[in-house]
Amino acid sequence: MSSVGDGGSSLVGTDRSTARVIVVGQGYVGLPVAVRAAEAGFDVVGFDTDKAAVDRLTNGDSHVEDVPAARLAAALASGHYTPTADVEQLAGFDIAVISVPTPLSDGQPDLTFVESAGQTLGGHLDRGATVILESTTWPGTTEEFLRPILEAESGLTAGIDFHLGYSPERIDPGNRTWRFENTPKVVSGIDDASLAAVEGFYSRLVDTTVAVNSPKEAELTKLIENLYRHVNIALVNELAMLARALDIDIWATLDAAQTKPFGFTRFEPGPGVGGHCLPIDPSYLSWRVKQSLGRPFRFVELANDINEHMPDYLVQRLILLLNDRGLAVRGRRVLVLGLSYKRNTSDARESPALPVCLQLLALGAEVRAVDPHVRPEQVPEGVVPVVLDAGEVAAADVVLVLVDHDAFEPELIRKHARLVLDARNWLGRGDRIEVL
Repeated sequence: MSSVGDGGSSLVGTDRSTARVIVVGQGYVGLPVAVRAAEAGFDVVGFDTDKAAVDRLTNGDSHVEDVPAARLAAALASGHYTPTADVEQLAGFDIAVISVPTPLSDGQPDLTFVESAGQTLGGHLDRGATVILESTTWPGTTEEFLRPILEAESGLTAGIDFHLGYSPERIDPGNRTWRFENTPKVVSGIDDASLAAVEGFYSRLVDTTVAVNSPKEAELTKLIENLYRHVNIALVNELAMLARALDIDIWATLDAAQTKPFGFTRFEPGPGVGGHCLPIDPSYLSWRVKQSLGRPFRFVELANDINEHMPDYLVQRLILLLNDRGLAVRGRRVLVLGLSYKRNTSDARESPALPVCLQLLALGAEVRAVDPHVRPEQVPEGVVPVVLDAGEVAAADVVLVLVDHDAFEPELIRKHARLVLDARNWLGRGDRIEVL
């Protein structure tokens, strides 16, 4: 490996395909990175502290739709991908990518997993290696939080002894058009040599890299992308509630607005937001602004308030829908379609389906749910998982559409449902179909 301190860059100008790569975290972000790196010819160790998850991966059982079983099996068979929970297998890495969760804890950023990953990697960090953070977080995390951990654990200095950079993940679970390899990858480094090392690695994995001036810019880029969606979804969600109160069809209005060929991007209302990005990531920026500048980020706080209460609004709509027909919620059978936070994915993190189901159960409803993508252990306690068929649909007092998976047959619902509340405007209109 070449020296870092002389302005050179390890793995730049060498055969990078022989490099040893560690990807810490084998979830929705880390597993696609690890498998893609293995496909590019790197020797990859996919590290995760969840031994059960590692065992499943070792046996070719993928929990991420973007990495189907056949693709995982090919990576394993190639000998270039090894999942492990053994810390000792991290020794001697050339590149390490940190793709671990960054949740909120009591409204505060929780970087426990990033800290642990930094401590673990720091103990195995050699001169000339490269460490890249991918986890979404507040601007400054790479340089102000991760860097001191790596330096303390290794006794090395970033920018002199090893490279350090940030590249925000842009994984969109279930998106069949924009995949990891054809989505432009933003890259950054704490200095020119670090940027060259980071960009050199990702250029082997993706079609396009986009270099920015610093990790802070890259960290903020990710937050801006998510905040843009979060605020616009909140706007259209509130518009949906107001439009109904004003006796205006929000869906027809959106159709009309979309005919403008410039200056308008369509966002649609729904039962709320889910996944890691929208319910959590904008709050990282809000927290950073409050900590650094002493003032609130009002757009984030307002968007959080609106989107967090969409499940409440949806449950109230269902109560009124049943009440108009002389029915109480208690004792009614509600068939929920979709438990993940978006279509065609198993990702149920922060899904609005959870509070919806829990509220309905608390009101005394019998809640049954269909989601072919979600594992049984992800189904909320008290909810009965069922298979979608004509009998199940006909037996429900009301069908609640939360996610419009491709696996669902719309005609089956239209034909057999007694009553439908469609939060996605998936089925079209009808005498027995209400939309959000």
